[in-house]
Amino acid sequence: MVKSKPLMEKSKKTFNHLKIHTQYSICEGAIKIDELSKYCKENKIKAIGMSDTSNLCGSLEFSEQISKSKTQPIIGSQIKFKFNDIIGSLPIIAKNSEGYKELINLSSKSFLENTNLEEPHCNIELLFKCSENLIILSGGINNLSGSLFQKDRLDELEKLYFSLNKNSGDNFYIEIQRHGDIHEKNFENFNLSMSKKVNAPIIATNEVYYLHKDMSEAHDALLCIGSKNYINDKQRLKLTDNHYLKSDDEMKKIFHDLPEALENNYNLPLRCSFRPEYSKPLLPDINTNSDISSNDQLKKDANEGLIQKFKERFEGEDLKGEKFLKYKKRLDHEINIICQMNYSSYFLIVSDYIKWAKSNNIPVGPGRGSGAGSLVAWCLQITDVDPIYFNLIFERFLNPDRISMPDFDIDFCEEKRDLVFEYLNKKYKDSVAHIITFGKLKARMVIRDVGRVMGLPYGFVDSICKMIPFDPSRPMSLTECINSEPRLQKIINEDRRVDKLIKLSLKLEGLNRNFATHAAGVVIADKKLIDTVPLYKDSSSNLLLPSTQFDMYSAENSGLIKFDFLGLKTLTVINNTIKLLNKKKIDFNIEKINYEDQTVFDLLSSGKTVGLFQLESSGMRDALTQMKPNRLEDIIALVALYRPGPMSNIPIYNDCKHGKRTPDYLHPKLENILKSTYGVIIYQEQVMQIAQVLSGFTAGEADILRRAMGKKKRAELEKQKARFIDGAYQNGIPKDVAASIFLKIEPFAEYGFNKSHAAAYAIIAYQTAYLKTHFTNEFFSASMSMEMSNQKKLGEFYEELKRLNINIISPDINLCNSDFYSDTKNFYYALGALKNVGYEAISNIVKEREKNGKFKSLNDFINRVNPKDINKLQMEALTKAGAFDNIFKGRKSIFESIPNLISKSKNIFENKSLNQIDLFANSEEPNDGDVVDNLGEWSFQEKMAKEFETVGFFISDHPLNQYQDVFKEFNILSYKNVNEDKEISEGSVAATILKIQEKKTQKGTSYAIIKFSDQSSIFELFVFSDTFELNRSKIKEGNSVILTIQKITKQNDPQSTRLNVKKIISLDDLINKPINSISFKVKNIDEIDTLSKMLKKGGDVEVNINVVSRDKAYKIKLKDKRLIDRKTVNLIKNQGISTTIH
Repeated sequence: MVKSKPLMEKSKKTFNHLKIHTQYSICEGAIKIDELSKYCKENKIKAIGMSDTSNLCGSLEFSEQISKSKTQPIIGSQIKFKFNDIIGSLPIIAKNSEGYKELINLSSKSFLENTNLEEPHCNIELLFKCSENLIILSGGINNLSGSLFQKDRLDELEKLYFSLNKNSGDNFYIEIQRHGDIHEKNFENFNLSMSKKVNAPIIATNEVYYLHKDMSEAHDALLCIGSKNYINDKQRLKLTDNHYLKSDDEMKKIFHDLPEALENNYNLPLRCSFRPEYSKPLLPDINTNSDISSNDQLKKDANEGLIQKFKERFEGEDLKGEKFLKYKKRLDHEINIICQMNYSSYFLIVSDYIKWAKSNNIPVGPGRGSGAGSLVAWCLQITDVDPIYFNLIFERFLNPDRISMPDFDIDFCEEKRDLVFEYLNKKYKDSVAHIITFGKLKARMVIRDVGRVMGLPYGFVDSICKMIPFDPSRPMSLTECINSEPRLQKIINEDRRVDKLIKLSLKLEGLNRNFATHAAGVVIADKKLIDTVPLYKDSSSNLLLPSTQFDMYSAENSGLIKFDFLGLKTLTVINNTIKLLNKKKIDFNIEKINYEDQTVFDLLSSGKTVGLFQLESSGMRDALTQMKPNRLEDIIALVALYRPGPMSNIPIYNDCKHGKRTPDYLHPKLENILKSTYGVIIYQEQVMQIAQVLSGFTAGEADILRRAMGKKKRAELEKQKARFIDGAYQNGIPKDVAASIFLKIEPFAEYGFNKSHAAAYAIIAYQTAYLKTHFTNEFFSASMSMEMSNQKKLGEFYEELKRLNINIISPDINLCNSDFYSDTKNFYYALGALKNVGYEAISNIVKEREKNGKFKSLNDFINRVNPKDINKLQMEALTKAGAFDNIFKGRKSIFESIPNLISKSKNIFENKSLNQIDLFANSEEPNDGDVVDNLGEWSFQEKMAKEFETVGFFISDHPLNQYQDVFKEFNILSYKNVNEDKEISEGSVAATILKIQEKKTQKGTSYAIIKFSDQSSIFELFVFSDTFELNRSKIKEGNSVILTIQKITKQNDPQSTRLNVKKIISLDDLINKPINSISFKVKNIDEIDTLSKMLKKGGDVEVNINVVSRDKAYKIKLKDKRLIDRKTVNLIKNQGISTTIH
């Protein structure tokens, strides 16, 4: 008889589920840990084991959440191993802390030590070396052992079992599973015989992928999503519906005939004595100079930095003077707190990589977040914001009373950020990693994925997805989307396929879909990370660093300190603008610009801020025109105020600034604090300063008050309020006055902004404004080149260039480059910005042109360009954008001849490579007619539509120009006229739709913010629910419409009006609307003659002619109906004949 593990007391015997697959088993497990925790609590589960496939991503979360339910968490994973030539997984469980470390090591190595040609795995020998602290299970039919069994490699499987049993002592179990899966029964018989032969105990297990049985069908769809199969594919892996979390009674009944297997299951939790726990922050103690402590190094570097800053910034200032001593006192104060909190190494690490970046010409932002309030950070070059000049508080960033540890968020040039990661990799080697993230099956994604595996047509699924609102700032669940979208409800009720699609999607929504990497988060430790957390690496990606298997929250909860390396596009724009200036021999240093340049403030005050960092939204433009900023402090205030909540204080700030209102400083003692913001409390720092000045709070205590107000915790707030009033009273302020002040500052504190962050971002905003003001062309060349794939953004830039009267050269194969550029006269559109034009390919074409001269014809083009650099989509895009217009007239002809052009190009290059001559080629200069069929040109409407497809907006002409002749008939006005003319209360505006943002109200009804373009301007209007739903079919990007716009005056402010879209009519529908009856008014026989020539028979239009001759009038109705369309009507009108359509 095979030995059994020690028995538990009879009364405590319960079946333990050791093989739980949480949602971290990507596209396999469908159990969310919080739901599992709730289940354990409700069902009083004693122990439960995590066994995710290939990773330990959820181990810390699982441990903490399950423990809260008073259930013992057992930590395991199914790691893939290579045995001979087969790779498959083996379930492993950590017995103790050493076992957990070994489990981390195995899991990490499976990802880190493989090429992208093989799936993540370890060699089986690694397991043999570290199995003393691990429990090893043989696995089920879909594990390594099952794979060998199904391939009939039984001798090898026997050898594997013997090796595992021999090397693991008494830690190896042979699993028996009974789900009813294919081959499972035969595998069980084999395992039972091997248990006796190997002398290894058997254990009953249940592979659990979902909590409840009714999840089976949805789980099957999830497996298909992961394996990229269709549900109706009969060849794919299909599991039975028995992989749910069965009850104790069910499991005992299933294994009633194998009491030994049950007994070993009951006892296994007793062998596990460890679970991972949350840890306090483990601050790294890394110092490059081993002869000096981190604290002393920080003091040395910070003091040297202060002296250097003074020499640069305050030239001629005495280093023993009052000003320097003020800075020195603040510096010493900060250093004391940093050292006390063991944060010196953290500052030194950040300073080190920022100094390296700056010395290697990698643009770094001036600062971000509360860290910009540190003088030490300024002295160490971490930030470029002088906190004393801007009145910033260090304790907002770091103080002994702070609960969660802060971190520095650093902005780097987006193009060069990888160089910083490269530096970190070289310097810290095994102690640095990115942080993993998980793509989720959110509302739209889950519909797309489930629709695909169900085999539904892509276009059909796409139409359903488009009914689901996409707003990252306010994400909605699928249930919320359905409840708020009548069209979705209708199609669910009418179509069974959609009903099933939605039911499956609702069950899978929110599960993890794939691994990804946090765009900015990096952890750095003072020892090998593999000793602390499991690591992951996607071998197919080009990332230099591995990632932690823990997401950001678990990584921080495990004690790791996060460093944020953010890529800020604006820094790249500024850097590229400077490069363009340097190419033109203009010496320019962004760090030495004048922050009091009135021409820059004039630009900002005009509201013409397209392209400016933080300041380009339509609402921000309005705010700027009202504020009329004339100092950097105004921009800082606006960056902080322009958010829901504090936005209502912008008019108060403006009125006080312009002398229309007297600032309210709440108390004379607070004037110095609130003077710069005209009595409006804008910043969190001001709330802290008020508490310090009025009530004697320390900076740390003031930060606690600030947090209490921000988080609205009533109990803590009442406690702080009492402390505030008492402190104020001791400073001679009556209690009722103090209470009144507290009530006034409380609402401000709830949405008060971090001034340190606002100041840093205001500096960048001003820098972009300076470049736009003084180096417009270069600034837009850099800005647009950074937005090559964002055609809607390029459209905004294009309109701004037109407004600035900059001459724009449309896409031209002989004049334009792959990037945007400008010379003294013109701004050249980038060929690389056209949809489907590959940047590398078009760059090669431009190189050929620069080397051997402009292309003289299409024939010349295909003779010289490498066929690798042209394909059907690229040629179509260049043609639709008009890039060949100057070497061949007739876009339609080129478009239809593209297959012939590509074929000809390939033949030419094949002959060249073989050094052959085409005997049938014309010896004279080839004619374009040889390769292009002359099919004429597209109609104006077709031409504009195709240009819109590839450019994203209209560049060679405006689509409204084709309707110009009928605008008088419908009394069309320009948007500018309707908006600015106070006499007009309602008017019709013709416009083309450029961009649609569909949003939802609080009640769930749809509305849209739509960007329009007419011949004179681009403008944005709200289209409210009723109008939007009524006109959905007409509201499409690229469509031209007539808007009936109504002006509504606000009751409380007669000077302020808003524009309401009352009606929307499709211009095409209007123009193509059949004419039933028409009247002409003629004055002489010549006009009658003209009509007789132009009014052709054979139509459906009834014609009346009113003849007015001297004092007599005659009315003639033609017997036969005529063929008349809008074009004919316009031609007749152009002859001066009065026309009325009925």
